[in-house]
Amino acid sequence: MRVLFVSHAEKTHYFSMVPLAWALRAAGHEVRVASQPELAPAIVESGLVAVPVGADHKWKQMMEEKADDSWTQRVGKVIADSSNVEWAEFVDFLDESTRDYLAVVNNDEFIDDLVAYAREWRPDLIVWEQLSWAGAIAARASGAAHARFLWGADVMVRIHQDFRRQLAEQPPEAQSDPLVEWLTGALSRHGCDFVEEVVTGQWTIDTAPPSHRRDYGLRTIGMRYVPYNGPAALPDWLREPPALPRVAVTAGVSVRHYFGVDLISLAALHMFADLEIEVIATLLPAPGESPADAPANATVLDFVPMQGLLPTCSAVMHIGGAGVQSTALHYGVPQLILPGLWDTELRAAQVVESGAGLAIPPHEASPERIRGDLVRLLNEPGFAEAAERLRLDAQSAPSPAAIVPDLERLAAEHA
Repeated sequence: MRVLFVSHAEKTHYFSMVPLAWALRAAGHEVRVASQPELAPAIVESGLVAVPVGADHKWKQMMEEKADDSWTQRVGKVIADSSNVEWAEFVDFLDESTRDYLAVVNNDEFIDDLVAYAREWRPDLIVWEQLSWAGAIAARASGAAHARFLWGADVMVRIHQDFRRQLAEQPPEAQSDPLVEWLTGALSRHGCDFVEEVVTGQWTIDTAPPSHRRDYGLRTIGMRYVPYNGPAALPDWLREPPALPRVAVTAGVSVRHYFGVDLISLAALHMFADLEIEVIATLLPAPGESPADAPANATVLDFVPMQGLLPTCSAVMHIGGAGVQSTALHYGVPQLILPGLWDTELRAAQVVESGAGLAIPPHEASPERIRGDLVRLLNEPGFAEAAERLRLDAQSAPSPAAIVPDLERLAAEHA
């Protein structure tokens, strides 16, 4: 079977797909990964065959030029609860998100070159990252079966379902769906019409712990999340057990890539200076900062692989990135989450509901609150116990290798 993985050029989104790609490769299938040229080095470093297509997207540049900086707040409101959004606000959200994000990262050059490659290579199955609709369009245009791959909450399908319910109640002159209109235009360039499975995939691969999944009426295959952070060498100091409770502090790599800074400053580490803990902070110093500015109990490093660091930690503080959160779930580490971007508040709430961590909304994130919540995570055994239960829940999902036969069967059914 020929399998084509598709992701727009966002490294952390692609990383979540690597274990499944390798499971298929190990089972004897031919696997290639198509993305914009910027991602090609990361694909090659993951040991897979890269197929650079189209042109790199300009989302970073567009956000830098955007005069209105309230986009994340408006997005967060709709993502948090799309069932009670007023119609005008709903239309604005879907129009802006499609125009300024989805159609930007899935630019025309990417879509058109990917379709041409899929028609040339003729994959049996296309697995596309949940925001990379170029993969669904290429599958429709080439006749391949296709599966949508979730690395985080399934917010766009839930939002679109809620939107469509309200759309049906609107007068004919208001019957407009920005997401479907964009997809329809892209499909029509390649002689295809729109069908709903372009939005949802013919089936969905969900890497969330079983207790965190939501049922949206779609055909879904659960898969265990397996951490992959890119190529890395394990430093010698991680081979020794810590003398004090170790706390990881990280802002991930996505925001750093797009904006050149981390959302946690080195100065913030001083709120932990009087605690008997060891802080490992994977943070980029802001302008004017130096690693020497960190308190004595903190070590500042540019990068440490989370799958090496988190098993040694008693807690982790982060901004809600899916990779860090899922890796912490995988290893049963209590989490202190400072959410604010995309689906981070939604996923943070699930961790809090499970008892495996705490979350602080941006308007409440004072140094006193953050310090107090971290002390709670370290001193109250219930958090570690709940994190262990959540780890077992996550581990109960089938491994990437275990779902390969399901993908083989479903691809054959949709041939």
